Amino acid sequence: MFLLQLPPKLSTPFLTGHGHGHGHVLLSKPNSCVTVTQSPSPSMLPQIRAMKSMQGKVVCSTNDKTVAVEVVRLAPHPKYKRRVKKKKKYQAHDPDNQFQVGDIVQLQKTRPISKTKTFLALPVPKRPSNTSEDLSIPLVSQP
Repeated sequence: MFLLQLPPKLSTPFLTGHGHGHGHVLLSKPNSCVTVTQSPSPSMLPQIRAMKSMQGKVVCSTNDKTVAVEVVRLAPHPKYKRRVKKKKKYQAHDPDNQFQVGDIVQLQKTRPISKTKTFLALPVPKRPSNTSEDLSIPLVSQP
């Protein structure tokens, strides 16, 4: 078998490593033991976040112990960078059949209950209302 070898006077500075200071860049050989690895900056690493609970509106409650919940979120458009609404439907477990169409529920991630159900539907906790009775401030000024 014939192996191709370059004569010494035809060798290039890339193969021999000579001529480093004359504007040539020294390339590392593929079988080189020295490898330069650059660690990515902290801003380039993906962030790992815990699963947040989602809120949505019940759109279907005809199945037994199951509700379909539509979650709306805002996401940037890939090309135009404007925030657009994205909708997604999730199947959630409703053990007591307590939710009707139009109810606002909170979805909590649980173990898989069936092929498509991995969420548990919970009622949204009521926020304390800031009314004038709670603050004990009269709405009308007294003369």
